[in-house]
Amino acid sequence: MTYCIGMGLDEGLVFVSDSRTNAGIDKIARFEKMRVFENPGERVMVALSAGNLSVTQNALNLLDLRARKDPQAVSLWNVGSMFEAARLLGDAMREVREYDEKYLREQNIDVSASFILGGQIAGETPRLFLVYSEGNFIEALNDTPYFQIGEIKYGKPILDRMIQRGSSLEAGVKCALISFDATIRSNLSVGAPIDLLIYRADSLRVETRERLMEDDPYLARINREWDEGLHRVFDSLPAHDW
Repeated sequence: MTYCIGMGLDEGLVFVSDSRTNAGIDKIARFEKMRVFENPGERVMVALSAGNLSVTQNALNLLDLRARKDPQAVSLWNVGSMFEAARLLGDAMREVREYDEKYLREQNIDVSASFILGGQIAGETPRLFLVYSEGNFIEALNDTPYFQIGEIKYGKPILDRMIQRGSSLEAGVKCALISFDATIRSNLSVGAPIDLLIYRADSLRVETRERLMEDDPYLARINREWDEGLHRVFDSLPAHDW
């Protein structure tokens, strides 16, 4: 399993993903779930993936291979809008599943997968999409400015309470890391390293990208102070009059 968050805020976009995969309790491995497509000054796209690793890797590799073979072919490097990019990624997912699904299902292998795709192409505003396993997709709008994929249930309450379209990038990062802390505490299939990318609107370049390890000082401080804060608030709540 995995966990990924993408936020579409007025100030820009926040992307966070873990790096743990598992096919059973004795088959734990690390694979990066974040892929960046950047042509500074012209476009920045970030794809986060969850689900069947073969399907997601092959979908992205298929698009990359076609672009390398024919620079004029429609690809993430030359589409005119993020909408077209989401549709292109959805089509690649369908193609990979059509090719592999029969054989994977014969071995009782789950072929479901999904992407969060966000970024900005010069001439339009930053946009964020959720691409489903079937290849269709939706866009994050004002009422729900974030998407989660993977093991979403443990980290969702904090996002619902705190994140709005007008939240700052700083608030988005803190909230995302707290969401990850809750998920890691409750599910062993999600874990560090945590990949973090912050995109500032209209910059058309990646300025902040980090990998946070288990012993990262900032991550440890956020987790510790959040835990202590929760205990203080809990202890201050009024007792019920039995």
